[in-house]
Amino acid sequence: MGKRALITIFLILITTTFASAQAEMADGMRSNGKIYVVVAVLATIFAGIFAYLIILDRKISKAEKEK
Repeated sequence: MGKRALITIFLILITTTFASAQAEMADGMRSNGKIYVVVAVLATIFAGIFAYLIILDRKISKAEKEK
């Protein structure tokens, strides 16, 4: 078995374990309406990272063209 396959299996096991443990907390947050705040914060963070990567890519492309 390759190194990549072992890493993939390990990540799947961790993800499923984490997801099952967090299900009860998510149900409690959903009933209180706080889950929407968590989703909004995560969406904002990912949008910021995505925007930063786009800007960084443009700067790198511009620097490569100048060479």
